[in-house]
Amino acid sequence: MGDRVSTTNVWPYYSSNNVQKAANKPADDALGKDDFLRILVTQLQNQDPMQPLQDKDFIAQMAQFTSVEQLVNMSDQLSALRQNLGMASSMIGKSIAWYDYSNTGEMIPKNGIVDSIIIKDNAQYARVGNTDISLDDIVSIGSPSDVGNGSQGSSEGGESANG
Repeated sequence: MGDRVSTTNVWPYYSSNNVQKAANKPADDALGKDDFLRILVTQLQNQDPMQPLQDKDFIAQMAQFTSVEQLVNMSDQLSALRQNLGMASSMIGKSIAWYDYSNTGEMIPKNGIVDSIIIKDNAQYARVGNTDISLDDIVSIGSPSDVGNGSQGSSEGGESANG
């Protein structure tokens, strides 16, 4: 006797209503521990009694969930560390280098001395003269004597990178 395969129930069920609900879901609505447990209970309630999931399958799912949760926590901690105002403020008075882009898209190396650290739009910027440089765009940090004869930031007469 051959195996029967149902074609009416396909997991995951991609009806237009489900796809529309998923598309309208806010981007910051992430799955958490409670959501995982609800999925696990639903999975247990709806499993095929003739082919139940094995213990090793649940252990593997729990291990994967724990790994993802730890990676998310590490990412959040690294982001918080990078945005630590105390660490960024240590750049004041230091020489930094970054790249600006010309109207033709050519990369122009610039450098200057950090006057202050500012926060706008929930991101930190190093202010060099009238130029605000995102901390993500800085390619090197050095002592003030490292400012060479190359292109300078707006404190030395260059153009504004971020306005």
